[in-house]
Amino acid sequence: MRDAVSTTNLVRRAIISANWKMHNTHFEAIQSVQKLSYLIGKDDVGEVDVVIHPPFTDIRSIQTLIEADHLPYALGAQHCHWEDKGAYTGEVSAVFLAKLGVHYVICGHSERRELFGEDDEVVAKKVAAIHRNAMTPILCVGETLEQREAGQTESKVLGQIRAALAGSKPDQIASMVIAYEPIWAIGTGRTATADDAQAVCAAIRSCIVELAGQSSGEQLRIQYGGSVKAANIAELMAQPDIDGALVGGASLDPDEFARIVQYRNH
Repeated sequence: MRDAVSTTNLVRRAIISANWKMHNTHFEAIQSVQKLSYLIGKDDVGEVDVVIHPPFTDIRSIQTLIEADHLPYALGAQHCHWEDKGAYTGEVSAVFLAKLGVHYVICGHSERRELFGEDDEVVAKKVAAIHRNAMTPILCVGETLEQREAGQTESKVLGQIRAALAGSKPDQIASMVIAYEPIWAIGTGRTATADDAQAVCAAIRSCIVELAGQSSGEQLRIQYGGSVKAANIAELMAQPDIDGALVGGASLDPDEFARIVQYRNH
């Protein structure tokens, strides 16, 4: 793996995202966010961006709750279509999400790639659609266990990044988030060691410098995802190139997710 890019003069704001996947009705979603509002105080979000990514059917409810109660959370979506409108039954446009106050959209998640056949070309079109509608992509990349054991981690991850960002401008790249999620660690209870995760995230940052310049590489925020929990978040966040976490299963428990957000207190 490559050496980390020097970021001596830059402090990137941490970003912790809750990816609820296909869980929580809108009633359950409201209850979860209301509970979070009691658990996560102003001091906890002083240096951390907290993003909630509910299912599509919950977004309007959570938007209303965040705005009405002035909650310090950003609203995210888990997926979008690459076209602004058209004959795509069942799909959701980035235009629709932007009008609902969505700030972040996950694209290229391994479950979308593995289960729904989304390839690098599709992911690149989604990145463009999210940028086009003034939202921030959270681009997910990661390798399978077989690829990891074959020593292909870096080539797989960086190949996904180059393909997804081929049409993006340096300022767009600088403003986005890349989530490194080793597929073998998602939902398995297995987590890459902090050192291994850092090595891949450092390689990602170096790749961004090559693609978009030093400034973009320094500004880009990189999350780690894959069985993140309160017990391992502090060690992960201590790494110089890990700026946050994309949290799956653990985000469904408000108490656990709050402890993850409060990693600085561990």
